[in-house]
Amino acid sequence: MWLNGTSDLIGVLKQRGAKRVALQFPEGLKRKAASCTRTLREAGFEVIISGDPCYGACDLALGALEYADVLVHFGHTPVDDRPQVIFEPYEIGFDCAVLEKALPFLSGKPTGLVTTVQHAHLIPAMEEFLHRKGIDVRVCGGGSGRTPCRGQVLGCSFTAARIEGVDQVLFVGTGHFHPVGIAISTGARVIALDPLTGTAEEVNGDALLRRRFAVMEKAKGATGVGIIVSSKSGQQRMDLARRLVPLHPGAVIVLMQEVSPAELLNLGFACYVNTACPRLAYDDQVRFPVPVLSPQEFEILCGKRSWEEYAIDEIL
Repeated sequence: MWLNGTSDLIGVLKQRGAKRVALQFPEGLKRKAASCTRTLREAGFEVIISGDPCYGACDLALGALEYADVLVHFGHTPVDDRPQVIFEPYEIGFDCAVLEKALPFLSGKPTGLVTTVQHAHLIPAMEEFLHRKGIDVRVCGGGSGRTPCRGQVLGCSFTAARIEGVDQVLFVGTGHFHPVGIAISTGARVIALDPLTGTAEEVNGDALLRRRFAVMEKAKGATGVGIIVSSKSGQQRMDLARRLVPLHPGAVIVLMQEVSPAELLNLGFACYVNTACPRLAYDDQVRFPVPVLSPQEFEILCGKRSWEEYAIDEIL
């Protein structure tokens, strides 16, 4: 939260005895790197900036720690325990009155409330607003290891949306992937409210499921299958990949740092199974030269689960 001026990062760094500090920013915050560097230099720290792409707390620039005492990762909460990494979330506020836009979509049933890390600090205020409007709102407390804030969801974890006795969920945030993922993973009716534009809509996973079925059809008959394993800090699922290899005679593990269309084309497999960031298969399929399946889709293709048992991929 230091970028918002609400955290004593300098005090924390001094308390740790750090002298050399590495900074890592996700793509949307990289332009703040220069001003942060100036502030830290004025406070007496030597600063290094990671210039590589960063897609979340699962994608830490741990290599920078070879040259620094501590890595400060901005924009996210931790997905695992890293003693040399300080996580500084970036809060984005809004007027909770915008929730009025979602009220016409909500029935009288108990309603789960979830959001992303940027808005998680407003969960109490959103709860209070909805209670005043007569909504029986419920928030999953505590969070999981990957989602430590109340009501927080990630593109790879919808645990906070699984609330006992709730079959209606209000997602407050931008984009469609999170609410679609919630709909598929929970089976609940999902209302998505973008607090920045004030638009609300009911969301379901039907379109995504149709696209995924088409991808699976294209993957049928593939003789060679690359099981992608990420070497990134919070995406490594080697155990899962090893469990998938015996399902297909042509399957082999492919270890990658960056999963790119060019590299998949060069490797030459007719089909890939993604155990890295789950969103790669769902969001980037149009960019890839061949089908890229989720682990669950691969299991369906190999006859180890039925289509009726379809589940969206999560890192739990």
